[in-house]
Amino acid sequence: MATTAGRRIGLLSDTHGWLDPRIRTHFDPCDEIWHAGDIGGLHVTDELRSWFPDKPLRAVVGNIDDAAARRVFPEVLRFELAGSRVLITHIGGRPPGYDRGVRNLLRQDPPALFVCGHSHICLVQFDKALNMLYMNPGACGRHGWHQVRTVLRFTITGGRFEDLEVVELGSRAKA
Repeated sequence: MATTAGRRIGLLSDTHGWLDPRIRTHFDPCDEIWHAGDIGGLHVTDELRSWFPDKPLRAVVGNIDDAAARRVFPEVLRFELAGSRVLITHIGGRPPGYDRGVRNLLRQDPPALFVCGHSHICLVQFDKALNMLYMNPGACGRHGWHQVRTVLRFTITGGRFEDLEVVELGSRAKA
C-alpha cells in the first residue's frame, strides 16, 4: 500500500521463534516488513507472510538461525528503495564501533540506511562519519536480556527517513 508520502516500513529483529500477535496490528499500515535476523525458525517468517500476504518481506539470518533459514534468507541484504540504498545484516555493532565483519562493507560502499539487530538494544543514530542512518529495532522476542520488547516503524521518502516510531510491546518477562 504505497502512499504519496513514500514507503512505510515495519522493522523487527530477534524474534527468536516467537511473534507477538500485536505486531500484526502495528505493521498493518506498513508497505513492507523487514526482519533483521535471529528469526528462530521459518514458522516466524511464514506467519509474517500469512499476516501480510501482499507486502514484501525482506529478512536476513542471524547467529541463532538454522540451516533451513540460511537456505531461504541471506546474511547480508543490499537494495534500493524509495531513493535510498539500504544494507541489512544481523550482527553489525553500532556507530562508530561497527562489527569487523561489516566495517569494510560500510566504508567501501556506505548505504543511506544501515539496519542490524543482535544487540537487543533499540537504537537509531545518524553516523556523520559515514553519512548514513543506523537503525537497530531492538528485540521483540521473549528470549534475551532485553527488558522491553520493541519494533520500529518509519517512512522512506525520496531518500529521506521520516515519521520514525518506536513501538514498545511490553515487558519481555510478561510476554
